[in-house]
Amino acid sequence: MRQKFQELRTWFAAYVWEDDLRHLGGLRKVLVFVLRVLHMLLRELLGGQLNLRAMSLVYTTLLSLVPLLAVSFSVLKGFGVHTKIEPLLYNFMMPLGPKGIEVADRIISFVENVQVGVLGSVGFALLIYTVIALLQKIEAAFNFVWQIDHLRSLSQRFSNYLSVILIGPVLVFSALGLTATILHTELAQKLITIEPLGTLVVYSGKLIPYLLVCMAFTFVYIFIPNTRVQFRAALVGGVIAGVLWETTGWGFATFIASSSKYAAIYSSFAILIMLLIWLYISWLILLVGSQIAYFVQYPKYMTLHRVRFALSNRLREQLALQVMYLVGYNHYFNRPPWNFDALVERLDLPGEPVHRAIDVLIDAGYLIEVGGEDPPVYLPVHDIGTMHIADLLADIRKAGESRFLNVEQLEAIEAVDRVMSDIGDVCRDTLGTRTLKDLVLSGTPVPDQ
Repeated sequence: MRQKFQELRTWFAAYVWEDDLRHLGGLRKVLVFVLRVLHMLLRELLGGQLNLRAMSLVYTTLLSLVPLLAVSFSVLKGFGVHTKIEPLLYNFMMPLGPKGIEVADRIISFVENVQVGVLGSVGFALLIYTVIALLQKIEAAFNFVWQIDHLRSLSQRFSNYLSVILIGPVLVFSALGLTATILHTELAQKLITIEPLGTLVVYSGKLIPYLLVCMAFTFVYIFIPNTRVQFRAALVGGVIAGVLWETTGWGFATFIASSSKYAAIYSSFAILIMLLIWLYISWLILLVGSQIAYFVQYPKYMTLHRVRFALSNRLREQLALQVMYLVGYNHYFNRPPWNFDALVERLDLPGEPVHRAIDVLIDAGYLIEVGGEDPPVYLPVHDIGTMHIADLLADIRKAGESRFLNVEQLEAIEAVDRVMSDIGDVCRDTLGTRTLKDLVLSGTPVPDQ
């Protein structure tokens, strides 16, 4: 029996993991993709990282929920649509059962008691900071899923987050109000009475919550991670997570929130425990959907073991030289400069290793990020005719050294020092005085971005 099980396991592993997903087609591609996603999601959940991120977001949400709603409430009140926020909160608390209405009412009362106008400049700044800190925590969790080590710059965080906080609710509730107005027009009411349009409208009304949640999740997956997320990938993750969230909410309300055991164990704290569990489940589903979007965008990184983008010395040198070649090529031939997303797409790599290579080149004084464009673009710091390739490679090799840790601090071993010196001499003798301009002119034409 054990041998049979081992043979089945070996066959299954070969069927799922041996072939490149990009070269498969038809039903097998779909089946292998689903099996790989399920395996990797299970691995991530058992590994604990997604669980830890979801738990961290629960804590941050409890601290930031009232300030977030207070800011949104104040903005919506200026447009006269502040009453729309209450049904949205009630809908989110619905899986908690009748007690969820009490929690929503208590949160609304807290929000109404927060008078933004009398907080003063310091109080208002702290209110905005609390909200931005929540979004920053969310971005860090999504960046972990997408294997991005860096957050947006401070200016980008401030502008992007505030635009979502201040403008996002207005656009959402305006769209919902416009939809409701159209459905209540005389023409719409007449069309509803005509079959099968009436039946379609009824069933569409039941599907609208799923549609709205899927759209919201898709937007989050595109906007929050500090990398370029393809719409197709975000849509797949948004649809799966949205349906899962709505279905889980129904199951939570039916089997958990309605249970009397929690009330018997936790007494008056039961509703707080239920709220924490529901927040945790919601964040976990949101992160799972983001993980699915990552796998859809990068199917080649669905491997039996989690891929860590640690750059070897050789890969760091070649990647940095490729970035300098592309940037130098466009600069020399007066073509539009490269931005980060275009470089990632051209090199066919995830954003993090490309970002590390760019950071090395910026720190070494070969590239400069010009922020006048949106997104920022990269230009050579000096004339590419004066940038010697030997010097460039030497500086890339020294990347990461500091006054606290460098070669000079190592105890001298003559034989090793001689070998390292010989390696540098061979590199300089081979490359001679070749410059980045020589490299650009010796290469083949680079396709347009």
